[in-house]
Amino acid sequence: MRAIWKGAVSFGLVNVPVRLFSATENHDVQFRQVHEKDGGRIKYQRVCSIDGEEVPYSDIAKGYEAADGQMVVLTDEDLKSLPSRSSKEISIEKFVPSEQIDPLLFDKSYYLEPDKTGLKPYVLLRDALEKADRMALVTVSVRTRMTLAVLRVRDGVIVLQTLLWADEVRTPEFESLSEDTHATAKELAMASSLVDSLSGDYEPDEFEDDYSDAVTQLVATKIEGGDITETPEAKGEETEVVDLLAALQRSVDKAKAAKSGGSSGSGSGGSGSAVSAADSSDDSDGSKKTAEKTTAKKTTAKTSTAKKTAAKKSTTKKAATKKAS
Repeated sequence: MRAIWKGAVSFGLVNVPVRLFSATENHDVQFRQVHEKDGGRIKYQRVCSIDGEEVPYSDIAKGYEAADGQMVVLTDEDLKSLPSRSSKEISIEKFVPSEQIDPLLFDKSYYLEPDKTGLKPYVLLRDALEKADRMALVTVSVRTRMTLAVLRVRDGVIVLQTLLWADEVRTPEFESLSEDTHATAKELAMASSLVDSLSGDYEPDEFEDDYSDAVTQLVATKIEGGDITETPEAKGEETEVVDLLAALQRSVDKAKAAKSGGSSGSGSGGSGSAVSAADSSDDSDGSKKTAEKTTAKKTTAKTSTAKKTAAKKSTTKKAATKKAS
């Protein structure tokens, strides 16, 4: 495992240097969205909902949508002004009874490993937690935002579990459960008997993720049977090529205008030889028309040349026939 954070647990006047490791990993089966016809991966573009244009990462900002639907765009300066903590300290606020922490509040779990210099105070904190049967309520800033967490002991290792804030837990409001309805004594006795018959200890290895195993086996069987899709290399999008050609054509036109003493705006600063993304997007319709006209001219020229060549060949053949006769 690789440590994702380094810091220290502040325990009274004692600091315990520790490293933080993720205690869990996701083994869910991951599927990709592909084109059924050829197996190509589905791509998603960042498109503005107003102008319909694709937006590069450099132009994407953070926005907060108010309750009335209005959007507030936040700048980097705005975000820097927000309260944040970047300290490397896990500060113990208090020790609370374990039963007071509702498991519903648990979010993410991490293992704490002591540095060599902090082994003794680490063991002291661990043993104190186990003896008191309490959890240490702490504040910690793993990245930039301070969060609430608890320290508890599992298999001889101190575990840090981040907590949800109180207002992040929803209040269940079900009308069907608001009625004063309870099981009868006979029903409760039968249910208790069933509970007793199914009682046992929790053994994690007793249960398996049969879905994940089945998917793995299914994929392996298809590969062995040659039932796979040969995915060709992804092709570049045609719109990007058209825009590039249009931008190049505009650059050529500007360079020609500058060379022939055209308008000052077209040839200023040597900008006619540069391909600008702004030029490509500001007048895309005009650029495409220009590219189409140029293509049409080239096609006409090629056709004319071909006709001349055919005419020459025909004349040569007739001359050769007269000589032969």
